[in-house]
Amino acid sequence: MEDIKQLIDKKKLPKHVAIIMDGNGRWATSQGKERTFGHKSAIQAVRNAVNACNEIEIPYLTLYTFSTENWNRPEEEVSALMNLLFETLLNEADDLYSKGLRLKVIGDISAMPKMVYDQLNHVMEITKDNKGGTLILALNYGSQAEILNAVKNIAKEVKNTNLQPENITKDVFESFLYTKDIPPVDLMIRTSGEVRISNFLLWQIAYAELQFLDILWPDFTREEFFKAIVRYQNKERRYGKTSDQIKADKA
Repeated sequence: MEDIKQLIDKKKLPKHVAIIMDGNGRWATSQGKERTFGHKSAIQAVRNAVNACNEIEIPYLTLYTFSTENWNRPEEEVSALMNLLFETLLNEADDLYSKGLRLKVIGDISAMPKMVYDQLNHVMEITKDNKGGTLILALNYGSQAEILNAVKNIAKEVKNTNLQPENITKDVFESFLYTKDIPPVDLMIRTSGEVRISNFLLWQIAYAELQFLDILWPDFTREEFFKAIVRYQNKERRYGKTSDQIKADKA
């Protein structure tokens, strides 16, 4: 693992990594366990990702924790997920604080159970002045809903004559998103072998490098995170330019 880490160029790190943590249920089923066992076992994978990100000082990490569509899962599974989220926030708060990390949330958390809602706000409050990296939990989050919400709020501003249509720029639009104070995603990782985005940060991943890993989320390690960073750094990010233009810009 240390050999992999040594391959990382600290001058070419992504500013923002986002992860779709997929495969908990399948991981548990493959071991003859209930799906909830997979969710509980996934907590270590979360720690691995957070610690690896913090170790090499990547400023922002977003974890797709609970989507707007996840409410459609069996009631007992949703209840177990909410209890697990509460317990994890309770148990990990001191660790986040001691590492100098800030917690942020994107999504409509008003729909969360009160105990989860209160604990989220508590951890965000005690870590808000930390100067290290930022851990972002996407909770009750759906990118289409986020974009529609931004459009509705912009429409209200136009209707109230606070904003002229011709002044709606990319930056103005982004200021109405949940991620208004967060840089765009540079690297998006999805575990489980599934190759889809699942309504996650559709606007924010416009120029992200996408990596789909054939491992289930509970098996995700620091080494896997470092491997993903090395693969990211071996890609040429052109943003619409040619390779020759990129080389000329660096000259």
